[in-house]
Amino acid sequence: MPLAVNLARHPEGAITPDDFEIVEVPRPEVPEGWFLIRNRVFSLDAGFRQWMSAGAGDNYLTGMALNEPVQSIVLGEVVESRHPDYPVGTLVNARTAWEEMSLLDGSDLCAPLQCADDIPLQDYMSTLGPTGMTAWLGLFRIGQPKAGDVLVVSAAGGAVGTIVGQLAKAAGCKTIGLVSSAAKAQWLTDEVGYDVAISRESQPDLASALAEVAPAGVDLFFDNVGGGVLNTVMQQLAEGARLVLCGAISQYESDVEPISHTWELVTKRARMEGFMFSDYVDEFPKVMATLESALRDGSLTTFDQQYRGIEQTPQAFCDMMHGASRGKCLVVLE
Repeated sequence: MPLAVNLARHPEGAITPDDFEIVEVPRPEVPEGWFLIRNRVFSLDAGFRQWMSAGAGDNYLTGMALNEPVQSIVLGEVVESRHPDYPVGTLVNARTAWEEMSLLDGSDLCAPLQCADDIPLQDYMSTLGPTGMTAWLGLFRIGQPKAGDVLVVSAAGGAVGTIVGQLAKAAGCKTIGLVSSAAKAQWLTDEVGYDVAISRESQPDLASALAEVAPAGVDLFFDNVGGGVLNTVMQQLAEGARLVLCGAISQYESDVEPISHTWELVTKRARMEGFMFSDYVDEFPKVMATLESALRDGSLTTFDQQYRGIEQTPQAFCDMMHGASRGKCLVVLE
């Protein structure tokens, strides 16, 4: 029987593998107008932690139910179909769950994929998937970088952060990445290509560290963390700064930290805007073509950490949430 990873309990505080349970489930029957996919890659995304908590749910997603498979974005292959647009063998990108097999009707961010033979399949869950879309759309549609801008990215060693840094550097920005550890900061400059990396471990006073490397202020802040990090950067804005709100990982497992420096947005004539990549579905083909071209010409590199087998999913998600993984965190199913 296929396996699935259920939410066994609503996590409180730091998430652990014990919050999940691996279970056997029946192979679904396929009704008319539906199709069945065998999932091949799970995308692990920190934002989904928000909807695991008790009482979660908002205008974007409902809260996750106990003893049901954990919501996720996946890449799978159609193995049985009664849907004319999804014949057997079609590769599919969909929002479904941590399960070996998913029954779909083509709705809810589901779309067929045309994957190139010379690009690893897992790249379509990272650089050429929702992660790459989020990075490109947030940077160029919201951030609107200009050559010479000083860009700061929080959680810069994560999935979105590694792509944003590369795209912004190619656009002529000075790139500054914020990460947790000194080792990750070294990796960020040596391999990912950031100009500067600031680690919480080595430079706990973020305000002083930013003042040293960006004395004229921050033109563009791509934020994946929120809370105190956002509050600190808001005090160091250049005039006309843009702040892109992509995530808020600091509050997914703890109390929300208040923001107290909004007056800086007024005096610096700054703009702060949040977004979801799914707001730009019509642009996906164009953005994917742009990212694929950058991968092919070597101006963009995929950084990912892969776990093998559905049984590794709970540990992989916990590692990602607590900073133990680098780049995009993926589970590749056997």
